[in-house]
Amino acid sequence: MSKIAIITDSTAYIPKETREAKNISMVPLNVVFGEEAYKEEQEITAEQFYEEMKAKEDLPTTSQPAIGLFEEKYQELAKEGYDEAIVITLSSGISGTFQTAVAAGNMVDDIKVHVFDSEISCMVQGFFVLKAAELAAAGETSESILKKLDEMKANTRAYFMADDLSHLHRGGRLNGAQLIVGSLLQIKPVLHFENKVIVPYEKVRTEKKAMGKILSMLDEDAKKHPLKITVIHANRQDKADLLATDLRDQYPDSQIDVSYFGPVIGTHLGEGSMGIGWVKL
Repeated sequence: MSKIAIITDSTAYIPKETREAKNISMVPLNVVFGEEAYKEEQEITAEQFYEEMKAKEDLPTTSQPAIGLFEEKYQELAKEGYDEAIVITLSSGISGTFQTAVAAGNMVDDIKVHVFDSEISCMVQGFFVLKAAELAAAGETSESILKKLDEMKANTRAYFMADDLSHLHRGGRLNGAQLIVGSLLQIKPVLHFENKVIVPYEKVRTEKKAMGKILSMLDEDAKKHPLKITVIHANRQDKADLLATDLRDQYPDSQIDVSYFGPVIGTHLGEGSMGIGWVKL
């Protein structure tokens, strides 16, 4: 039986203690302030990132991991006795990380690498990672694990609300006129992943209405069957905790936790953004 390693990138934002407990390896993406680049989840925390962003005039940028980081990780795991590795990345439509992981896999001979495109990001990407780790620990084959991850996609949903339209504008999600009009009208676009990229699902007025729309879609699914739900926030811990408490009261059969938009994803969505993701249990 093959010994299968589970690897993800940092944008799944799985806490270090959870990664260690479940034997999950992580390769970090980078956030760049001027000339200084930091590996997220290793060299800069989410809290430090939002403080740094407030202190800087220019918005940060991001970059994918160097191919050498993936190659080194594969070789390290091969030396530890792993025969195969399943790498679960953020959506290939918003980052080259998937392609880099594939290219690095072609550079090693002692371990067979399978790269899975989650087509999403943040803790919803983490759902796939945690499921893969659970299945690998249970002794399932890589083919079986990858098949079950594909099946999960049909039952996975995530919606986000961007608090500051300027980040979306800079990233090409809004043109200049939309930015001006949207800011004046307090438009809070509800976003989701479609065909691997982030697109507006609906544009609504005010944060309250945006979150209301997301919660109504969650309610539709939660009434049908228990869910695994994550509340995701960009430096809004108290707000996220309150929302999670309300959801636990409303959906006692579902599993609810709180996660965050870390430096790389937070760069593109901005501080104050909120999201909810869920998958059928």
